[in-house]
Amino acid sequence: MEENIVNPNAEGQEPQAAPAAEATATTNAPAAEATPVAVQAEPVVETAHDDFDWSIDKRNVASYSQEEKVKYDKVYENTFVQLNDGELITGLVVGITKTDVVLNIGFKSDGLISLNEFRDIQNLKVGDEIEVMVIEKEDRAGNLNLSRKQARITRAWERIVEIHKSGEIVTGTVTSKTKGGLIVDVFGMETFLPGSQIDVKPVTDYDQFVGKTMEFKVVKINEAIKNAVVSHKALIESDIEAQRAQIIGQLEKGQVLEGTVKNITDFGAFMDLGGLDGLLYITDISWGRINHPSEVLKLDQKVNVVVLDFDDEKRRISLGLKQLTPHPWDVLPETISEGSVVKGRVVNIEDYGAFLEILPGVEGLVHVSEITWANTPINAKEFFKLNDEHEAKVVTLDKDSRKMSLSIKQLSEDPWNTIENKFPETSRHNGVVKNITPYGVFVELEPGIGGMIHISDLSWLKRFNHPSEYTKVGQNIEVVILGIDKDNRKLQLGHKQLEEDPWNSLQDTFAIGSIHEGTVLRKDDKGAIVQLPYGLEGFAPNRHLAKEDGKTVGADETAEFMVIEFDRNEKRIVVSHARIWEQAAAGERDAARKEARANTEQTKKAVKNIQGKVEKPTLGDLGALAQLREKLQQQEQKGGEQK
Repeated sequence: MEENIVNPNAEGQEPQAAPAAEATATTNAPAAEATPVAVQAEPVVETAHDDFDWSIDKRNVASYSQEEKVKYDKVYENTFVQLNDGELITGLVVGITKTDVVLNIGFKSDGLISLNEFRDIQNLKVGDEIEVMVIEKEDRAGNLNLSRKQARITRAWERIVEIHKSGEIVTGTVTSKTKGGLIVDVFGMETFLPGSQIDVKPVTDYDQFVGKTMEFKVVKINEAIKNAVVSHKALIESDIEAQRAQIIGQLEKGQVLEGTVKNITDFGAFMDLGGLDGLLYITDISWGRINHPSEVLKLDQKVNVVVLDFDDEKRRISLGLKQLTPHPWDVLPETISEGSVVKGRVVNIEDYGAFLEILPGVEGLVHVSEITWANTPINAKEFFKLNDEHEAKVVTLDKDSRKMSLSIKQLSEDPWNTIENKFPETSRHNGVVKNITPYGVFVELEPGIGGMIHISDLSWLKRFNHPSEYTKVGQNIEVVILGIDKDNRKLQLGHKQLEEDPWNSLQDTFAIGSIHEGTVLRKDDKGAIVQLPYGLEGFAPNRHLAKEDGKTVGADETAEFMVIEFDRNEKRIVVSHARIWEQAAAGERDAARKEARANTEQTKKAVKNIQGKVEKPTLGDLGALAQLREKLQQQEQKGGEQK
């Protein structure tokens, strides 16, 4: 735009009329256009002011021509940078305050970035060039919004994507712990390191890695959310793979290697052989029996092991620890021989006996028949307890087959050699019930000496379905020696023989036909067991339990019973409740018949007497005879009905 500038050289001069005329003409120009008027041209007269340059203002500044304007506008526009949101650009630090950094990126205004985004730069100064991202060219306040953090993340993501494709190794710093793993700063971008990818060994303490700088491999990326997963374990495994190939190429059976206990399980231990894992089975850890590998080994323990076998294809290596020492049977001390007394720990119990560990890897069997001199069956699992110690005598020893038989009972003299001296027949003793079978009770009189009481020798009076109804295991019981079988090492014992046979005196008390009060103890399909006086038990068949009212005597019910059978030899009594009321009814019927018979005899005698006194009957006699005959017939008829 041009401005009219007054020439200082023309100060004080009066203005010319011509300019005024021009102004008037200019002002009236629209009217002239509306109504054209012919104006006669007047000649122009030059004055002293015609040489004044009206384009100069009071500041002595000249206006530019149109060409110059276009030229200088282009120069001015080239001093500004054309920006887009999200664009990366390099800026120049032009100022640093306590909270912000001022950057000039060639835009019409400078940008401010929080000083927190420059914490990784130790000596930031004016004049440094920094790459930033344009977040917004002009926010609501008209400011230029820049971010160095977003620029770093974008550049970092580009590099991470390239490294993931190329498989290169990157260096990152663990910044913090998160759920399931760690956060790693790679090129200024946060990546995720899962706990399973930290090391080849299980890691439980993640805090120990926070702040450490380590090498990683980018194993997974997500373009959509710009997320990356890194792994340190992959680098270790690649190194281990190289070491594994080298170790396998040099492996030989019988080779001794140093290994580190990596993991312990119930069946063995996994050993780290320097990049290659091997398995040490529990049976190859010790010559002796162990319940768990942890009894001998500990995690991270270094031990020498021998290679027993390996598979190149499956990369399986079987290791041994006990093979580094001679087998105990090969160096068995001379003090252990047949007839010697040894001491061992119970390491295994079977139904047929127990194994005692004399030395680690040297075991002997104590058979159940070698536990005690008694002929009573012994349960090895009740006699022995794991880890208990016992002394035993070596009976047989075979070093070639590595077998040893032991005996506990042979530590003492066989009591059966002099059994009749201490336990003569008819002698009485106290014993302990050791075992109960359906047919009898086994009683131990002293260690190694015992016998059996047959179920029939428990009581004179009671019959038992099972001996457990009379006694229990562990109870004391008094017995009498009935017989000695020295060859078969058996004693025949009795308990009821401690008293005289009560059946001799009971025969009179429980004579057939005698009636006693009894209580039904139990019933079955055949009948009932009845408790009688003096502890005697009788049997009542079902048909003899019937009552007069048609019901039967029930369990736990008390009633009168008649003895209908008494067998002293078989110790058997049969009783009946029905017989009592049946016999009473039969007695009443007999009495009625006898009475009727007596009446008949009396009538006959009366008729006979009358007939003897009267020679000829009269009409009155005939009437009396008829009455007597009718009475006699009625009595005979009544007697027949009672029968």
